[in-house]
Amino acid sequence: MQGNNGQWLPDPEGRFDFRWWDGQSWTDQVSHQGQAHRAPLQAAQRNAPGDGFAGITGDLVDGRFSEKEADPIANQNAKMLRVRLGEPFMARQGSMVAYQGNVDFSFEGGGASKFIKKALTGEGLPLMRCQGQGDVFLADQAFDVHLLRLNNSGLSISGKNVLAFSASLDWNIERVKGGSIATGGLFNTTLRGSGWVALTTDGPPVVLNAAEAPTYADTNAVVAWSAHLQTQLKTSFKAGALIGRGSGEALQVAFHGDGFVIVQPSEGVTVAAQ
Repeated sequence: MQGNNGQWLPDPEGRFDFRWWDGQSWTDQVSHQGQAHRAPLQAAQRNAPGDGFAGITGDLVDGRFSEKEADPIANQNAKMLRVRLGEPFMARQGSMVAYQGNVDFSFEGGGASKFIKKALTGEGLPLMRCQGQGDVFLADQAFDVHLLRLNNSGLSISGKNVLAFSASLDWNIERVKGGSIATGGLFNTTLRGSGWVALTTDGPPVVLNAAEAPTYADTNAVVAWSAHLQTQLKTSFKAGALIGRGSGEALQVAFHGDGFVIVQPSEGVTVAAQ
């Protein structure tokens, strides 16, 4: 959708689908759900004389990558989450990439029982509590960020895929049911209650409906699932599984019931033998 020196581009304020860029500045022309009309920018023009962007042009400063103001908690882009602080929230330690305002970050251990569980199970979820006033931007190794909202529900998430969640949610480290001496133990972080949660995936995930058929997922590729699903650890260990990657697909999680399973297109980084 281009013409002359201008073109339709994603609205920098996030209120509409597109806004017309005339080649030098944003205009009042917008397009939303296929309907064109006019709506003034709420923020000051980025290239107005005398502002901090004067004399600098390019896609990085024309507003396309400006902070999105649509919702208090939303994706800034596919790889980054923006949280406007009202209530405190929990975030993975080290995930803060930027913030504006007066924000306080403090270690969140979860109490003695959760500390012991993390030490014994290896389900590491290093958290920090974020509180105050301002905007916090979160990301983790440029993984894809997905935002879910829980309404009196539960979600079981692999600790390595947790980016942030509202402090109103109860969290705990729980053993995946269905394990045995042969299959060993698998532990996940379970969130319950009402609130929001942001999780990451290493690439675009697939969401499987476990009610359609018995569903199985590699333990390293499964990201999260509905907490009320029935689970069982299944081993398909064969001598040939020792060839190649080492473990092969020797251990899977089996899911049964009415719910969904989120699987990422990655089994994690394999550490080469020294």
